Amino acid sequence: MVFKRLLGSLGVGGPTVDTVLEPGAARPGGTLTGRIDLKGGDADFDIEHIALELVARVEAEHEDGEAEGVVAFDRFTVGGGFRLAAGEPHSVPFTVTLPWETPITELYGQGLGIVLGVRTELAVAGARDKGDLDQLNIAPLPVQEAILEAFGQLGFGFRSADLEYGRIGGTGQQLPFYQEIELTPAPQYAYQINEVELTFLAGPAGVEVVLEADRRGGLFSSGHDALTRFTVGHHDVRDWNAEVDEWIRRLAEHRASYGSPAAYGHEDHHGHDGHGHGLDGHHHDGHRSGPGMGTVVAAGAAGLAVGVVGGMVAAEVVDEIGDFFEGDEEEEED
Repeated sequence: MVFKRLLGSLGVGGPTVDTVLEPGAARPGGTLTGRIDLKGGDADFDIEHIALELVARVEAEHEDGEAEGVVAFDRFTVGGGFRLAAGEPHSVPFTVTLPWETPITELYGQGLGIVLGVRTELAVAGARDKGDLDQLNIAPLPVQEAILEAFGQLGFGFRSADLEYGRIGGTGQQLPFYQEIELTPAPQYAYQINEVELTFLAGPAGVEVVLEADRRGGLFSSGHDALTRFTVGHHDVRDWNAEVDEWIRRLAEHRASYGSPAAYGHEDHHGHDGHGHGLDGHHHDGHRSGPGMGTVVAAGAAGLAVGVVGGMVAAEVVDEIGDFFEGDEEEEED
């Protein structure tokens, strides 16, 4: 979906901008290629810079409920320093490298409900205008796809996916949010587990796989969460069905052991440790996306609401990416 609009800050007669992305989905850590087509306005303009901004719709839990907003998670300057004559067409090709942790938006061509966009900013005559927005589609890395395929082969089902503001402590997480893919349990685990939440944290050397299970309570015990992490290489060749089955078996069979230091927690945007679950198999109070995490991400959620942290702005919940980000722009202008 491509949006064209007149550069509002320059008024009637200003240049127009249209960003065209190469067809097909990109991949985390891969390249994003396209071009920016400019059309000169009624007069000559000096194009100071052209920048691309990667943006995402992100959720944050806090004491008062859930906030939702737009996070700008990377930025690239791709051109500028030239004069655009009146009425002149001008095209700027670009190739940029996406962050390794760029969220997955689709699997086998089916959307997961994740909203990512590429926003184009043009700086002309001292004024900046975000003049174009395009939907960004991201397919999984081969090893991510293999793991998701194994979950499917084992009988797990896709429930939902979202982006959560905050950090998972003890990991190499780089972005200020992480993706959660919620899966319904396979029949053989349905008596032990309500759902599994899967997070991929990719990097140059491989992928951290973070699994969290909402476990069912027994006759004499209440249910609680268990969380663990595994690391895989980009080119690992494994029996992924057996591997994932072993991961889930270990996750489901964790035994609660309280009182140990949290080796694996959650952090807010200031980097403070949150309550979490130990990698040593010990369970600690807390949940990375539940109400119990209120104190952990409260500061982040406040920033999300007022639009002062990391390029965040408050935004409405809508389905179409165009409506979503256009709502964001209107609030920015206000």
